[in-house]
Amino acid sequence: MRKPIIAANWKMNIGPKEAEDFISSFTAGLGSLSDQADIVIAPPFVTIPAAVAALPANSGVSVSSQNVSEQDNGAFTGEISTMMLKELFVRYVIIGHSERRTLYGETNAIINAKIKKAIAANLKPIFCIGETLEERDGGKLEEVLRSQITEGLEGISADDAKGIVIAYEPVWAIGTGRVATSEQAQDAHAFCRSVVADVCGDEVAQAVRIQYGGSMKADNAGELLAQPDIDGGLVGGASLQAQSFLDLISAAVGAK
Repeated sequence: MRKPIIAANWKMNIGPKEAEDFISSFTAGLGSLSDQADIVIAPPFVTIPAAVAALPANSGVSVSSQNVSEQDNGAFTGEISTMMLKELFVRYVIIGHSERRTLYGETNAIINAKIKKAIAANLKPIFCIGETLEERDGGKLEEVLRSQITEGLEGISADDAKGIVIAYEPVWAIGTGRVATSEQAQDAHAFCRSVVADVCGDEVAQAVRIQYGGSMKADNAGELLAQPDIDGGLVGGASLQAQSFLDLISAAVGAK
């Protein structure tokens, strides 16, 4: 049985002071939810220290970065290394988000290098994949997902691959209010798991958790998480308010 994993991607929202207030309200309402799912919050880089400091030691909530460099150090202005994140007690790293791919030109090769760097530092990658509306309508969904998974996991051992979280995010459903139907999402997740099996073997494919990452909210989380191959959510807008994120987590774990 794969434990659900629900991750909040705050993107370029919520500064340090606001994060303190969010976490105070969020952890006060968390109850036993953190026993039923792995819960992750990914603040902007400048907010990470405040988020880590604000989280109670026994909260069961982990902190993620939204990105990381594939380089260790050097003349890379604006970049953040794995070792810097380790000093801040970050446990997860979001890698290959569609906004990084489309807005900043990250390729499958760059994403693969970042995944390897994260694994080497004992950070847990949240590896994002997904198709655009044009690619879906053009019948290229499986081609795109197979390429992203195969090239993203190239050279990664089966043991290391087991610890990677895959976030399937139909790009056309991110921040648009449009959501893939539960059947569409399940079909895509099942296909992703079959590709992981081709690349890493059946044992890894059954162990890997695959999140849904397209406009998940409290009112659709339960239906999505009820699908057999959907193991959680990478949540954007619905994670920016403590109560809406709590409601979503509650709906998600209730479905499992």
